[in-house]
Amino acid sequence: MILVVCIDKKGGLQFNHRRQSRDSLLIEDLIREADGRIIRTSPYSAPLFPEGVAKDGAEDAGVGELCFYEGDFPCPPKEKLEGVILYHWNRAYPADLWFDESLLDGMKKTGKTDFPGSSHEKITKEVYRK
Repeated sequence: MILVVCIDKKGGLQFNHRRQSRDSLLIEDLIREADGRIIRTSPYSAPLFPEGVAKDGAEDAGVGELCFYEGDFPCPPKEKLEGVILYHWNRAYPADLWFDESLLDGMKKTGKTDFPGSSHEKITKEVYRK
């Protein structure tokens, strides 16, 4: 499973049980990354995606599948992760839930790209693999 996470400049994921932000161009980039694969997610996150792209059941994501995680279900165990894709917002938002950076331990950064978003001047995408 490849975990996909959106974080702010301080690693924040959520504030008051809600996503901090969303960006339609980030979603388009993730769909290109998926390359036809279903993106596993939660019922909360599924409406971000066009019909047929995302599927509930993030906890069931298997080998090679993408799991879009916004902190609204238990994070998959580190042992199950093949990689992580981090999208960084170029802002710091209020947060009360943060990304667990220890999930990146033992992984190697294999890519980094900056691109403009629809609601953010710059989004940074980092790809990590075991």
